Amino acid sequence: MGKIQLHGFNNLTKCLSLNIYDVCYATTREQRSEYIRYIDEEYRAERLTAILTEVTHMIGATILNIAYQDYEPQGASATVLIAEDEVLPAIQSDLIVGHLDKSHITIHTYPETHPQHDVSTFRVDIEVSTCGYVSPLKALDYLVQSFESDIVILDYRIRGFTRDVDGNKHYNDSPLNSILDYMAPELAEQYDKIDMNIYEEKIFHTKMMIKELELDGYLFGIVEDDLPLLQKEEIRQQLRSEMREIFYGKNLSDPQLRLARNN
Repeated sequence: MGKIQLHGFNNLTKCLSLNIYDVCYATTREQRSEYIRYIDEEYRAERLTAILTEVTHMIGATILNIAYQDYEPQGASATVLIAEDEVLPAIQSDLIVGHLDKSHITIHTYPETHPQHDVSTFRVDIEVSTCGYVSPLKALDYLVQSFESDIVILDYRIRGFTRDVDGNKHYNDSPLNSILDYMAPELAEQYDKIDMNIYEEKIFHTKMMIKELELDGYLFGIVEDDLPLLQKEEIRQQLRSEMREIFYGKNLSDPQLRLARNN
């Protein structure tokens, strides 16, 4: 589809949000501490900023401002304010105000562990909100692959309308049936997926859970080869159970999910 000939600025707002979860098996205090140290080191605010900077370049936007912060005892955040076009210094301050609530990229991390549970989690929340012809979906594969993404929950929403030169309203500027339309098939194939869309409302929702578990990628302080076969299977079941609970957003003791737990 070619570009619509618009009258004035493209007022469509497109927002892509990702909730990405990584899980690991850490049964002792030392293993859990090692996991948290790894996450804090691997995903410090400086690296998050580099990821968001790359996203900005990939979608063809211009950076207006960057803010980032590492937190104690753990976690980090980064925010990038962006514009569709290159900003001229003489009018930069006006454009910052104009884009403040329209075009931005944010990322926050949430490491989580508990002494009574052997499975720890790391959650990343990302939001890419753009206006104009800039599309956040161009960076979809890159964002998923930038983290150890065991579970990915995706939401995409188009708001507002824009007008063409004849005054006709347009509520979308590109064809879209599913978020998965913009994901590389080889990446999507790695996940089990649930796709739910409300086309009339321009709301698109996709959930993905990794299919294969390479156990060494989930262990801290131990290696797979040192474990007996039965323990390996128990760990896989614990990891998969945690993933399913997050994926469905419910405790697996819920009767409605007993079937899912056994599959």
